[in-house]
Amino acid sequence: MAEETGAKGKKHLKATITIAMSNYLEAASIVAGAGGLSLWVEYLQLSDFEVGLLGAVSANGFGSAIGALLGGFLADRYGRKFVYKYDLVVYMCGVALISLAINFPMLLIGYVITGVAVGAAIPAAWTYIAEEAPPNERAARVGWGQFAWSVGPAISLLMSVALSPWGLLGSRIIFISLLVTAFITWILRQKIDESHVWTERQKKKRDATLLEARTQQPQRKTSLLRELITVKANRKAFLLLFGIYFFWCLVAGVMGYFMPYIYQIAGWRLTSTHANLLQASLWVFTILSTYFVFIRFGDKWNQRYLFSIGALMEIIGWIILVVGGMGWVELCLFVVIWGVAAGFGAQAFYSLWASELFKTEYRAAAQGTMFCLVRVGVGLISLVVPVMITRIGFSWLAVIMIALLFIHSLIGFLLAPETRGKTLDEIEKEWYGEEKTEATAEMANNTDV
Repeated sequence: MAEETGAKGKKHLKATITIAMSNYLEAASIVAGAGGLSLWVEYLQLSDFEVGLLGAVSANGFGSAIGALLGGFLADRYGRKFVYKYDLVVYMCGVALISLAINFPMLLIGYVITGVAVGAAIPAAWTYIAEEAPPNERAARVGWGQFAWSVGPAISLLMSVALSPWGLLGSRIIFISLLVTAFITWILRQKIDESHVWTERQKKKRDATLLEARTQQPQRKTSLLRELITVKANRKAFLLLFGIYFFWCLVAGVMGYFMPYIYQIAGWRLTSTHANLLQASLWVFTILSTYFVFIRFGDKWNQRYLFSIGALMEIIGWIILVVGGMGWVELCLFVVIWGVAAGFGAQAFYSLWASELFKTEYRAAAQGTMFCLVRVGVGLISLVVPVMITRIGFSWLAVIMIALLFIHSLIGFLLAPETRGKTLDEIEKEWYGEEKTEATAEMANNTDV
């Protein structure tokens, strides 16, 4: 029995790592674009508006927003695995188009397609990982998604450094490598099982439908939007999750796509190679922090305090950039502080709590809706970041980033839940209490009959 349980656990962990590749491919595609941005600017003579538009429609902005909204609803209706059958096929088309781009429209369309694909995969991925994880290892399993999210940019940026002598060809090669990785991941995903939590809930819904047919008791139709607005538990979850992730993502989105570009055009005036190497170092610290802090202790330590420590460190990192000089000391301090904090910051806790605080019936759709709104925000700010840097300077942009980080940290500290070691069913009962949603009322009516 112990051997059977151990084999099952290894199978689930393998599936978790395979699904976590969604995070790798999304983050890697964002940063691959960022690492070669100055090269595309030079090659295509792009304006500030065109630079902002690329960031806005990519996997960093509107593209992933549309994908997340679609992917979340599809994952809840047809299953988590359904999304995995098709999303990476679309992704491969997008990165292939980017790697072959010879003009701005080709590059732009490639960014849009890639963004839609990675956005569709994210809600399904985070939901699947949480649903398949043991209660006392949920943060650790979700942490592997965060780990993959960090490895992607690190590898992309290090490849940018290694291939920098090849100029734009090096950037194209990086996107080709993402195409190959996506193809391998797509093959591996076809072998995983559907989420057992989703499967069991679907069986209950089918049983309820059969009962309704026999008794002619009409079912009450559920509405995601209505329940998100009218159910107190959903409003509270939405306020927490959207609050911490939206304001943090506005900062992280700027960093993920524009930071190497900022290093080169702001007061530091770094070369493309140095900028990418510096940003790669940041992601290496995030990788280490994710493993040694979030994966190992996320299920053991108080999550409210762990989140707050990370949030405070991120604020301190940006303050150093504002009040310090434009020297290597300030840059290195920022890279270390932000890199470590990001390993157990808003990204990790959002993907954990968003998978815990919503019902199975609309867990992925709720995440997709929030992710869509967040990425729309990132897309909008991406449109104006290059112009802001040109018009008001990096220092004022940094002040805005600090203000956004303060808001996200305050929301997280005040509203963070305590879910360690609890099953998803236990969390659902505790979070929703006796309040009946339309979905629970429907099941209750059918059971009474």
